[in-house]
Amino acid sequence: MPVFDLRSRRVLSAAFGRPRNRVRSLLDYLELRRQRRTLADLSPHQLRDIGLTEEAARREAGRPIWDVPDHWRH
Repeated sequence: MPVFDLRSRRVLSAAFGRPRNRVRSLLDYLELRRQRRTLADLSPHQLRDIGLTEEAARREAGRPIWDVPDHWRH
């Protein structure tokens, strides 16, 4: 019978997070994907209105879903 004490439980929690946190993270990733797709669909005029160049918008929209903002990693 495997031993499962509080310390190993903390290690598992740190590695995998709580189920609610995983769902929240998944929803955040999906929202980021939606925002990047929307950004890719903006016209040059709309991009100028929000202060972005077409190149910056194309670069951001082309980032993979796992390439998240730095503040998400902390």
